[in-house]
Amino acid sequence: MSSHIVAGLDLGSTKTAAVIAEVGGASPEDFELLSLGVGQARTAGIRREVVTDIEATTESVRKAVKEAELMAGVTVDRLYTGIAGEHIHGHPSTGVVAVGGQEIGPRDVQRVHEVARAIVVPADREILHAIPQDYLVDGQRGIRDPVGMAGTRLEAEVFILTRAVTAGQNIRKAVDRAGYRIADLVFEPLAASLAVLTDDEKEIGVALADLGGGNTELAVFHERKIRHLATLPWGGATVTNDIVKGLSLPYADAVRAKERWGVARTALVDPREVFELPASAGNPEREIARELLAHIIEQRMDEILGLVAQEIERSGVADSLGAGVVLTGGGASLDGIAELAGSSFSGPVRVGTPGAGMTGLVDTVRRPKFATAAGLVLYGARRELTEGTGGRSGGGASVDGVLKWVRAWLADFF
Repeated sequence: MSSHIVAGLDLGSTKTAAVIAEVGGASPEDFELLSLGVGQARTAGIRREVVTDIEATTESVRKAVKEAELMAGVTVDRLYTGIAGEHIHGHPSTGVVAVGGQEIGPRDVQRVHEVARAIVVPADREILHAIPQDYLVDGQRGIRDPVGMAGTRLEAEVFILTRAVTAGQNIRKAVDRAGYRIADLVFEPLAASLAVLTDDEKEIGVALADLGGGNTELAVFHERKIRHLATLPWGGATVTNDIVKGLSLPYADAVRAKERWGVARTALVDPREVFELPASAGNPEREIARELLAHIIEQRMDEILGLVAQEIERSGVADSLGAGVVLTGGGASLDGIAELAGSSFSGPVRVGTPGAGMTGLVDTVRRPKFATAAGLVLYGARRELTEGTGGRSGGGASVDGVLKWVRAWLADFF
């Protein structure tokens, strides 16, 4: 059994997280993942998932990855890096090719994907992912792998994600200056889905809400297809700003108060309980009612979750989400968040925690805030095992390599 090292990097608006793991196995469908180390750093230079200061972002990347390398006892040079934000757009696309009544082969699959990807993209945008979701042979739906089937007409339903060119370029610059290379840019909600969703949930319908620092990202799945994506420009930083205003605190003290004493439901707090903030930057020591802090958090989180519920309604499959809603990201770490969300969503709600199927230092990864970084490692593991058995799609890839890449996509997400 071969083994190698894979690293994932989550560049969030408030935190940068890195996860390093050892991959052992021979194929994208059968491998083992050993967690070796995690690292995190306060993010500087990113606003709502978009780089605004190259040098500050570079330092955040360097700190997070170095910390993970120190824990893991290894060094890495390539990072599977997340990308998100309001500049990411997604829509379905269909490709159709004639196969002449013969047995469908890998080259036919390659051709139909090329047709589906042949969309007009503005000069300031480029394709991030082209995700195969379904195949039709002579009108028959629900075919996951058409190779070997007989037919005259092959169709592919592909979900196209595009991104702003400059957004990707600036992330690459920051990672390069930190001393690393980007192995692949991956849409963060899809990476998080690898870490916290099951195949059954994607089949019967589920909404994944990633409660990040600058944004809340939503991905809705049904019948193993992406049905809706949305980015809401509110997240943990919005809550922190409310605490700053409501309690007249410096921003750093508001962050500390939220992380140490914050909860998502006021009912969980004893009205008599207080906490103390030490004197800092000319501010005297203060004693604050924890109930007041909880009230501020609950009001804002309830509003954000209500907006998520509205987006789920827009998906058109809100009544078909048998698995309900899964919350992840840093905001999902708040005590009582699932109970609070229960009032906004009609179906079941749970908090998605990464680490399932991993061994090693799993406890260091098993937190909602590491869902994206852990998912990037899972994505990278399958990508690298696919490369090792025939290559990925793209310039110079073989037909067999393209087919293996497609199957790996389906194994990853659907």
